[in-house]
Amino acid sequence: MIKISGQILDVISKTIKNGIISIENGKIIKITPAEVVDNQFILPGFVDAHIHIESSMMLPSEFARYSLTHGTVACVCDPHEIANVCGVEGVDFMIENGNQSPMKFYFGAPSCVPSTNFETSGAVLEDIAVEKLLMRDDIYFLAEMMNFRGVIH
Repeated sequence: MIKISGQILDVISKTIKNGIISIENGKIIKITPAEVVDNQFILPGFVDAHIHIESSMMLPSEFARYSLTHGTVACVCDPHEIANVCGVEGVDFMIENGNQSPMKFYFGAPSCVPSTNFETSGAVLEDIAVEKLLMRDDIYFLAEMMNFRGVIH
């Protein structure tokens, strides 16, 4: 069991309380109030709720190296751009590279590649490829729908 003491920021009650956090198997099992604690703040990490890591021009592992130091601990990722260039192989690469980092990456299945029939791209993902992606354990959701005309029709 790991114990961490400090000033705990409670984002729900908007308070800061002294306490000791007990962690077992990677999960918080108990928070105990305490009078004397270590001189540090303990607060939840940030989750980036929608990102195209490719737009940062960094690999997921490199993106994590910078983001973790600023409090971001997880990202919900739409790998549309890498799929646009490399197809499913690009999505696989992003997931594999992200797994080399302590940051939590949650990748979605690109919904339409290319995003419209007016685009040219290096790859095309048909509905069968998207369906196969959605069956995988390392794909968590259907990513951003960019072809709204396709949805309407």
